Amino acid sequence: MERVLWWLIAGTKGGVNRARMIDALRDRPYNANQLSEVLELDYKTVRYHLKVLSKNSVVTATGNGYGAMYFLSPVMEENYALFEEIWEKIGNKFK
Repeated sequence: MERVLWWLIAGTKGGVNRARMIDALRDRPYNANQLSEVLELDYKTVRYHLKVLSKNSVVTATGNGYGAMYFLSPVMEENYALFEEIWEKIGNKFK
């Protein structure tokens, strides 16, 4: 999971947005539209990053389509402290 998180957050252009999404989902589940409003990001951007995060087992969805709610995956919840370390090292300047 450490390598995946480093790649998703520090190794790619959209890493800051993905980190912000992980951080938001720690507090509560959101659907894509809610996340786009909370994070002030374009809806299509949020959908793209949710797809990347889902493919890498960072988030899971409950439900289908527009109303699908996204949660941190159990493996991400177990490794949240690792995410915080990575985000502190590279991401907090973007908060």
